[in-house]
Amino acid sequence: MMKLGIVGTGQIVKEFLPYLTDYLTTETSITCHALCGTLRSKETINALCNQYDIKEAYSDYEQFLRSQVDIVYIAIPNHLHFEFCIKAMKANKHVIVEKPMTSTYEEASLLASYAKEHKLFFYEAISTRYLPNYKKIKELLPLLGEIKMIECNFSQYSSRYDAFLAGSVAPVFDPRKSGGTLIDLNLYNLHYIIGLLGEPNAYVYQPNLDRGIDTSGVLTMDYGHCKAVSIAAKDCFAPNHYVISGTNGYITQDTPANSCGAVTYKANKKEALTYDENHCKHRMLPEFKTFFHEILTSDYTSCYNALEESLLVNKVITTARREAGIYFPADEKILSLTTICPL
Repeated sequence: MMKLGIVGTGQIVKEFLPYLTDYLTTETSITCHALCGTLRSKETINALCNQYDIKEAYSDYEQFLRSQVDIVYIAIPNHLHFEFCIKAMKANKHVIVEKPMTSTYEEASLLASYAKEHKLFFYEAISTRYLPNYKKIKELLPLLGEIKMIECNFSQYSSRYDAFLAGSVAPVFDPRKSGGTLIDLNLYNLHYIIGLLGEPNAYVYQPNLDRGIDTSGVLTMDYGHCKAVSIAAKDCFAPNHYVISGTNGYITQDTPANSCGAVTYKANKKEALTYDENHCKHRMLPEFKTFFHEILTSDYTSCYNALEESLLVNKVITTARREAGIYFPADEKILSLTTICPL
């Protein structure tokens, strides 16, 4: 029986924990064994452990890593991902880290190299690529002929934006904590597009900047025969809108890429067909089912294929962000990374 440990007690953990523990109880040979937070969240840790029958509670990460946990799921602020991932790997733990994998491509590359060298599973928790409806899009894509245009818009008015305007900066709007819309919402769009077409020939990011962070922005990508436009915003609201247009027809969705709802396929001069194969209780369940299956069956090939896609998305985000003049503290640490965490 393998043991899962969770790091973090924020919104995503509280939202997903009932579905995750229910699945682990009924479906797999993995148990949710430990939960780790901080001293400030000690009451929350204990309450969640009691509610979901999690045996061990920690407010110290080093102690948590000395536990019997085999797999670590890390759901903490972006700027801490690299440090917590490398420590877990050095403790010989398999790692699942919430998106974005890391603050920079260089950090992500180091973690990927370490995982491969030491035969560890390493995943970015990104729901898009694992959802059945996204897999349906991949299945339908050849029917569109030559792909010409892709349009993605994932825009939602952040619950923290008014506070940001008033001078209170939450992590999602803080460059010191690797925030911003590109690395948050637009990352889903990039997984959506790059998962279909691969690496673009060229790309450029045009953000709306406020205090050094992108509150919204447009990333355009050139694939030669195809152009892709990826819009995301946390400072305004718009309908979610996804269109893939080809010479033989189009595919549309009216839901964001992180949930990838019903898919409509329309061939030229034919009736539209709609598919919805997301028969899951929570959008994150398909990815975790995949992670656990691959770990239990030692399927490193599938894991590392997904890892390569995550690295590519991280590369595009890092490059586009820097060229747009958005910098994180992690950018300044690049040259010292291999010294701090030798592989």
